[in-house]
Parts: sequence; structure tokens; C-alpha cells
Amino acid sequence: MSAKAKVIGVNMVKFRKPGTQEPYEVMASQAIQGALEDAGIDYKEVQQAYASYVYGDSTCGQTALYKVGMTGIPVINVNNNCSSGSTALFLARQAVESGALDCALAFGFEEMRPGALKSNWDDRTTPFGWAVDRLDELKPDLPETPSRAIKMFGSAGIAYLEKYGANPDIFAKVSVKSRNHAIQNPYSLFDKALTVEEVMNAPVLFPNLTRFMACPPTCGAAAAIICSEEFARKHGITDAVEIVAQSMTTDTQETYEDPINLAGAEMTSRAAQQVYERAGIGPEDVDVVELHDCFTPNEVITYEGLALCGRGEAEKLINDKDNTYGGKYVINPSGGLMSKGHPLGATGLAQCTELVWQLRGQAEKRQVEGAQIALQHNLGLGGAGVVTMYKKG
Repeated sequence: MSAKAKVIGVNMVKFRKPGTQEPYEVMASQAIQGALEDAGIDYKEVQQAYASYVYGDSTCGQTALYKVGMTGIPVINVNNNCSSGSTALFLARQAVESGALDCALAFGFEEMRPGALKSNWDDRTTPFGWAVDRLDELKPDLPETPSRAIKMFGSAGIAYLEKYGANPDIFAKVSVKSRNHAIQNPYSLFDKALTVEEVMNAPVLFPNLTRFMACPPTCGAAAAIICSEEFARKHGITDAVEIVAQSMTTDTQETYEDPINLAGAEMTSRAAQQVYERAGIGPEDVDVVELHDCFTPNEVITYEGLALCGRGEAEKLINDKDNTYGGKYVINPSGGLMSKGHPLGATGLAQCTELVWQLRGQAEKRQVEGAQIALQHNLGLGGAGVVTMYKKG
């Protein structure tokens, strides 16, 4: 694969709480049309589409895309848990780089229900049951929760604190940082500042995990247009953002070792190292990061998985404010999943949208000054970890 893949158009709709959203096909079509307008191309130029979502019947992608147009192109529906959006992006990028086509569309959407995540299927083997069973073997005394995700990420947070002796307030400090970023983002679900005390004193979901450390169920959509370098040149596109490197990883036997790896840390680390090696660019050169902070303990663990700091050094990075403006990195300038919201199928493409805006200098009040290199991390337990590096064109 020698062709360079470029992102030439992005868009997202403002995420909303369940019950206040437009139907998924309306949200998705709005995001797609916005991405096409951003790219300055006609929908007829798109040769293939990848639709990502988790909660929906088969061919929902076609239903959404048909509101934009019916051109007969292949549409591939993707469900890879919370990393579905980045999986669609991965496939679109791969198709372009392989030379199979010149222009692809990746879009994602989700209509979610209020409350904790749960499966729609209770009459067959759950795809995440093996991880929960292993966690129960490692930590048999953990309290039960209404959500497996709360248990998995909450347990990873406890394991991290025990392993490195960190202060539990680091999770609250990350929540405060993310909300401060979100205030500057018109696409964010939340726009009210938080204090460490408010976060720590919020209703407890799990030991060392409160409600303000967990992302809300959200509905929304996002889209990206991926093309070859030749296609961008032919259409006179001068603000394209290059996908320098991208990697997707799944679980290995190391996942079973401890609760931190069960929450995706090892997948993240492998994907990140593959990206750095392929790009020839290390974490020290990254300016802005959008990472998967479904729970703030996962953001803390991911700092180390992405090698933004050494093992056990996340607390120092947080206390030194090297995760925000004026520090070493600006992490989740959008407000992240914690504050922007997390409609599962749209999240990875919303992260892509934010980073493209940042590299183009279009992020307005939340703009990271002089951003040249951006890193994206999207995680789906069960599992898939996707890390993507972008470079300003």
C-alpha cells in the first residue's frame, strides 16, 4: 500500500440526550451532506461507503445513505462496539491506500436509550462474557453493577491506583479538565464547569468512580470523506489532512493478565507502537489528542498506553497539567466522550472531525495553536483498539 489517504471532508451533528434526537437516518444524512459540502465534491464522486453503528438492524447504513442519494455504490455496515466509527474509517482508508478506489465515505450514527449500556440479546452467548468472567476470577470480591462497562473500567481504575499508589483524585481532575475544554465546544453536550469536589461528591457508580467520571448515553452522527492524493489534487483540494498511519488491534492472551488489560490497555499499547513505527513519528511530536475517555480511569490508563508518559507517570502528567492548553499535549480539546457525548457508532468519526478541524486551524476557541500532528484513539471492548495519526497537509 503506497497511496496516501487524505481526509478532505468532515462533519458531525451536535450530540443529544436520548429522546431529544432526530431519527438516525436524519442525523446521519445531515452529517454526510455536511462532509460532502466541506470536501466540495458531489456525492456521485463517492465510490464506496462504510456505515458504523451498534444499536440497529442490518442495512441501517443504506437507509441513512439513501436520504443523500441512491447511486448504487457498495455500502458496508460495521459493528465493532465502541470503536465502530474508527473501524469504518480504517476500512475506508485501507480501500483508498490499496488503490481499489479513489474516494470513500465513512459515517457513523447511534440512537441510544437512557441509562447504562446493555445488550439487546439475552438468548445467546454474550460476546463480552469471557472478559467479565475473567475479571470475576481475578477480583472475586468486586461489587456488582447494572453495567458491565462500569465494572470493567471501574475495576481497571482500582487496579491502576493499587499498582502505582496514585491519588484517586486524578480521575476527578481529568473530568474537570475535559469539562473545561467542552465549554469552548459548541458541539458538546455539556457546557457547565465542574470542580474536583463536585466530581468526587457525585453519586457513586463503583469504588473511586462517580457519575461525573462516566460518559453519558448520547445520540448523534458524524462523517468523513477519504480520498487518494491524486483525487485531492484533481479536485483542487488544498486543505486535505493526511492519515500518516493507522492500526487496529484485538485481544491477545495478555488481555487475561489483569483488569487494566481487560479494559483494553494492552490493545491500545500495541496499536500505538505500530502507528509510531509506521509513521516514523513518536509521541513526543504529537500536538493534540482525541482519546477514548468513556470513563476517566480509561483516559488515565490510555495516557500510558499511547506512551504520552511512562508507566505510573500519569498522575504527574495530570498534576503538571501536561494534558491541557499550555502543557505538553492538549488531550480531548472537544471535551471528549465525557462531555461531548458518546453515540457509539459516531464517536470515532467525531474524533476524526475534531482533529481535522484542529489541523486545519478551524477549531475556533478551542484551537490548539500550531497543531501539526494529531493522534486519535478509539476503543471497543470485546475487542478492538484503533489508533490513527494525522498530519497537517
